[in-house]
Amino acid sequence: MRDVRSRIRGWEGVAGMAAACALTAAVTLLPLARGTQEPGAEPATQGVASVVPAKEDSCTTPEASLPSSTAGGPTIDAIVQRGKLIVGVDQNSYRWGYRNPATGGLEGFDIDLARAIAKDILGRPDAIIFRAIPTNQRIPALNNGTVDIVVRTMTINCARIKQVAFSTAYFQTGQQVLAPKGSSITGYDKSLSGKKVCSAEGSTAYEALEKNSFGATFKDSHDGQASDEDQLTVPNQLDCLVRLQLGLVDAVVTDAALAAGQAAQDPAVALKGGKPFTTEFYGVATKLGNDDLVRRVNSVLDDYRKGPWTEAYNKWLVADLPGIPGPPAPKYRTG
Repeated sequence: MRDVRSRIRGWEGVAGMAAACALTAAVTLLPLARGTQEPGAEPATQGVASVVPAKEDSCTTPEASLPSSTAGGPTIDAIVQRGKLIVGVDQNSYRWGYRNPATGGLEGFDIDLARAIAKDILGRPDAIIFRAIPTNQRIPALNNGTVDIVVRTMTINCARIKQVAFSTAYFQTGQQVLAPKGSSITGYDKSLSGKKVCSAEGSTAYEALEKNSFGATFKDSHDGQASDEDQLTVPNQLDCLVRLQLGLVDAVVTDAALAAGQAAQDPAVALKGGKPFTTEFYGVATKLGNDDLVRRVNSVLDDYRKGPWTEAYNKWLVADLPGIPGPPAPKYRTG
């Protein structure tokens, strides 16, 4: 067996994160109560806004969303009457949505965005209730009304837009392989043959492995059943990092943005392959039919791209994901 003590290190030894991960995996929904920018500098965006005509039964641009609006509506009215925005988040993704072990508070890029949405709708960034949601429960939590929105590194894709509604994209990423620095694995390629690879249930990483695993073992014997072993496919992505550290798997496939944060937590692991092998976009998700809320979130993102996005990027992500010039430009659909 590999020397576990030599592998488990990094941010607070990752022990606190592993404990939080185990707790989140056991509870479907858990209520949760630095850089600089030149003065006057206008943040860059990756392109300009575009309008995409909607076509029946086609999905070539899933990240195209409804045009933004500050108007109210039934969903917005219900949130205002309640006085709180209920947001599904992660509490285990370093830099994105995680508990600061020193303060116990939730922090990260996604947390800042969620607070900006609450401030726009309710006038205060703290008019918010966070609920920690496993990766595989993001869509059910929206559809059963447990949360109003999900801000949790959630990739927009053609399958998901049939299940939930998304805002315009607020971050561009892609899938990448995470493995020990000394591993023979070189990326998402034939070097995965014969290896055990971990991914989160319901993730785009799992979908990529289903299409081409390069001979890797990535499924549990009883995936999708009550007896699911949760060894190679797990409820929360951080579970994969813990299994990698314990030597139970050889590699992890996940979003490069998440993988970079995990590599920052644990200096024994690294991203493999140079760059992501897919192009994906994160969006804020809500229940299908909540068009007023989608349009309102898009309005918030219109303003967020003009300055707060860069501030959040410099604060949380630039150290691990340098060189990103700005947020992706919004795409809107018509028809």
